[in-house]
Amino acid sequence: MMGPAHSLSGAAAWLGVGAAAAAFGYPMPWPVLLVGALVCAGAALAPDLDHKAATISRAFGPVSRWICEIVDKLSYAVYKATRKPGDARRTGGHRTLTHTWLWAVLIGAGSSVVATTCGRWGVLAILFVHMVLAIEGLLWRAARGSSSDVLVWLLAATSAWILAGMLDKPGQGSDWLFSDPGQAYMWLGLPVVLGALVHDIGDALTVSGCPVLWPIPVGRKRWYPVGPPKVLRFRAGSWVELRVLMPVFMVLGGVGGAAALNFI
Repeated sequence: MMGPAHSLSGAAAWLGVGAAAAAFGYPMPWPVLLVGALVCAGAALAPDLDHKAATISRAFGPVSRWICEIVDKLSYAVYKATRKPGDARRTGGHRTLTHTWLWAVLIGAGSSVVATTCGRWGVLAILFVHMVLAIEGLLWRAARGSSSDVLVWLLAATSAWILAGMLDKPGQGSDWLFSDPGQAYMWLGLPVVLGALVHDIGDALTVSGCPVLWPIPVGRKRWYPVGPPKVLRFRAGSWVELRVLMPVFMVLGGVGGAAALNFI
């Protein structure tokens, strides 16, 4: 999938989680629903950190391009070291390590650790990074071009500061789901995990599939490209993605958000 579809599916997924949480007696305060949807939209772009042409590679200027190069080489090294006889030979690390359930869990757990141990600045850092990605993904037409980078960063920084202030208020969500001492903002890792997994599921629907199950082997492959039957797959950026899936994500997100807020 392309960036806008990934981000939109991430936001819709968190709004759906909000609806499910409300149904099971753990309703999200509206700031949690909003922040979680934006973080999940941003996190749904993050697995492409292994691709130099992806949205995330240019989102933070030279810093993100440098990180992308490192992650690509790391992913390729892990692929070569763990591939089985049935796995194809590759020349790069795209759609390998960062497109697995294990990566998603580790990144989400790391985000929770940062949020709970680094205080307000840790929370602001997590929000800022994902706000930038969410803006790049959801508002991709307006954010396109290097001349808009500074404006995107300023908007993300302002949004992160305002949203963190909302969450800090009593009863507004800093301790949602995890309320014991020292667990404030632990839930921030959940939309990060969800966003990465939604990205993987989206890529699994495309022609190439996605090795989301790694390191669990399937037959002669450790990097098995999970996906539906090939007749049901589509190419990234095709009309199926733009004219079918994206409108569906919008509708599902709207319904999920309304249900989470008890409007329906």
